[in-house]
Amino acid sequence: MPQSTLTISTSGPGLYEFTDRAKTFVREAGVETGLLTVFVRHTSCSLLIQENADPDVRRDLDAFFRRLVPPSDDPSMRWVVHTTEGPDDMPAHIKAALTAVSLSVPVTSGRLALGTWQGLYLFEHRESPHRREIVLHLGG
Repeated sequence: MPQSTLTISTSGPGLYEFTDRAKTFVREAGVETGLLTVFVRHTSCSLLIQENADPDVRRDLDAFFRRLVPPSDDPSMRWVVHTTEGPDDMPAHIKAALTAVSLSVPVTSGRLALGTWQGLYLFEHRESPHRREIVLHLGG
């Protein structure tokens, strides 16, 4: 079964698209029909399948999650105990728990069966730059 690990460098919160890299992996694997499993190896970021046509969608999603789960130094987050790694760490864990750390995408005729406007994204929840690893596994 083909498997690969992608590394994505982030520069802060937001959505980082890796659709083209996943498409290349599937094409080079030569599998006509199967299932691509995408898994992120971290607890403070997540994965999304989301619209890739209008960048406002990505900005609005990021803004929504920032409002939903503000940094732990925000007065509304006084209940947070885990603050050792900074005010963005526990909120990042909460955001990752609310979203997905793995995705499944069917492969049909050797291509990802994504819809017209769908893209694969790493959703970074931390403020500082990180190097994130995403495992791609293709089952036939």
